[in-house]
Amino acid sequence: MAFERFKKFNVDDLIAKNPADPRDTSRLMVLNRAKQTITHKHFYNLPEFLNPGDLLILNNTKVFPAKIYGKKETGGMVEVLLVRPTENNCWAVLLREYKQNMRIIFEEGLEARVLAKQENGEVILEFNQADILPFTHKYGKMPLPPYIEAARKHAGLSKSLETDKEKYQTVYAKNEGSIAAPTAGFHFTPRVFDALKQKGVKIAYVTLHVGWGTFKPLRGEPKDHTMLAELAELPPETAQIINETKQNKTGRVITVGTTSTRTLESFADGRGGVTSGKKWANLFIYGDYKFKVIDALITNFHFPDSTPLCMVCALAGEDFIYRAYTQAVEQKYRFYSFGDSMAIL
Repeated sequence: MAFERFKKFNVDDLIAKNPADPRDTSRLMVLNRAKQTITHKHFYNLPEFLNPGDLLILNNTKVFPAKIYGKKETGGMVEVLLVRPTENNCWAVLLREYKQNMRIIFEEGLEARVLAKQENGEVILEFNQADILPFTHKYGKMPLPPYIEAARKHAGLSKSLETDKEKYQTVYAKNEGSIAAPTAGFHFTPRVFDALKQKGVKIAYVTLHVGWGTFKPLRGEPKDHTMLAELAELPPETAQIINETKQNKTGRVITVGTTSTRTLESFADGRGGVTSGKKWANLFIYGDYKFKVIDALITNFHFPDSTPLCMVCALAGEDFIYRAYTQAVEQKYRFYSFGDSMAIL
């Protein structure tokens, strides 16, 4: 199994149950790949490690309240996690119980019928309404990762909070469509953005709507894993600033999060730059992958059997990342979605 040694870390008590408050007071581990050094700071110190002309790329997707609840005709409760719309009145969803033609009855006359189950495990539901997003905004819950709800329950806290609709978003979230947040961006605040601007660091945005492909765990070696496609968009203005930065060598292209990284690398033009566009991206970065666009990465601490950990190891080397995780556990960094940050420079 891949990254088996990472599984020895016991981080159960280190799982972050909420974001830091203020968000930019989260801890920041800075990895210098050239010097193989590790520095411990806070996220508000990030501008100290960036240079004038550096370019930060952030994913401005927005999470929608994708978890909705209905009842079967027999009265049993059904939890539905909406993944993405497909065609007509249909959605791909995740559903614990599958039965062909099963009817699910929701509030306010909304109903759905189970049509089929896909090879990737998704279920296709046909709704009796074309636009169900108003319903999700009224009745839906934020799709927090199950381990956060489990950690909250273990700590005697409420599993899901109304404030999660604000907490489980970046401050720059704009384009709705994700069922999971691009969590590397949780640490940014207006104070950090102001300091970056004063430093001369540029900011640009892409959109990748995070589905469950991002967090689908590996069940074997990375070479045997299939990445599920997620909708990604790289706007022309972002492509232009990336290409100018690369061509003029005015600074580094630094992605915030693994989703931003996969977006840029998916739109690589083969000449060190990118093309703009919109596509279903299923690029899986692991092993000896040669990065074509990005120069550095800001990310969180990841599960040992996850595709994001594969990416950071591809960028910095598994041994260096293992050393970083060892220090993170020793110094009680906060782990996973709401946890602390790592800058791989």
